[in-house]
Amino acid sequence: MSVALAVAPAPLMEEVRCYACGAAGGTPFVEAEDDLTGKPGRFTFVTCDRCGLAFQNPRVSLDRIREYYDEDYIAHRKTNWGLLNAAFERAMNRLDAAKDRIVSRYVALGPESAVLDVGCGVGSFLQRSRQQYGSAVTGVDFKDLSAHPALRGTEFHCGLFYESALADRRFDVVTMWHFLEHDYDPARSLRTARRVLKPGGHLVVEVPRLDSLTFRLFRHRWPGLQAPQHTVLFDRLHLVRCAEQAGFEIVDYLPYGAFPAYFYLFTGSAFLLLKGRGLNLRRAIYPYFAGRLLAAPVLAFEKHLNLAMQTIVCRRTP
Repeated sequence: MSVALAVAPAPLMEEVRCYACGAAGGTPFVEAEDDLTGKPGRFTFVTCDRCGLAFQNPRVSLDRIREYYDEDYIAHRKTNWGLLNAAFERAMNRLDAAKDRIVSRYVALGPESAVLDVGCGVGSFLQRSRQQYGSAVTGVDFKDLSAHPALRGTEFHCGLFYESALADRRFDVVTMWHFLEHDYDPARSLRTARRVLKPGGHLVVEVPRLDSLTFRLFRHRWPGLQAPQHTVLFDRLHLVRCAEQAGFEIVDYLPYGAFPAYFYLFTGSAFLLLKGRGLNLRRAIYPYFAGRLLAAPVLAFEKHLNLAMQTIVCRRTP
């Protein structure tokens, strides 16, 4: 007679060590809620007592974090925006164009180029790289989005980046657009990026900037916290230091990114008003676009204001 054994669910929260130096513990820094969806819970970010990196501790276990990436998660692009569908798609196309402009400042893409996007979502940036330059494109995401039309023609790997079967010295460019702050082992991911890059290849990383104006404005309601999905909070010092520790040469540091800082200004203000009740994106999209027009004069100076984002461009040395 066979006996079925019940498998206990993975624990929701787990203690972690500093992602940069491995030290245990940490000093409480800020407590956050899941302001975006309104799911219950409070999540603590600490600063490492040894190196000062800010990170979530304890964090939601890897086996359970998928529960916090629902079908409406914006990078997965399945939400129906009603009358503003076209406006949303134009905004996302502008975002991909902005990513392209950043990459093209440092790398001349062409048919011989191999591009890897880590945390690629539905793959629209890779689609643009393939269509504009004829580049061979590869994407990695922990969620299986391979059926999305934008990923046609893309080599897609589902799973954790540092466990993906990718050959050494294969890519000319690796991009991480708002991936590293979600990562459960960012140091390992950076080392993996170096491994799969050709000598002289470039890594582009964009993340929220902890030492920014929007963090000072919104503190525990700062959208860059995005608890519990964000595991690490990078200021300039620690982002640069982590890349250098992984063996990269820093080519450039940009106090802005492709992702619009206005999103943080709008959602941070909404989070302060809603106080953890969650943001209905379908309703918010109308005032979002209206406010975007009103804020245009200020946002024209975004690159000089250190509002929310940061980008580093790195090179793999031999």
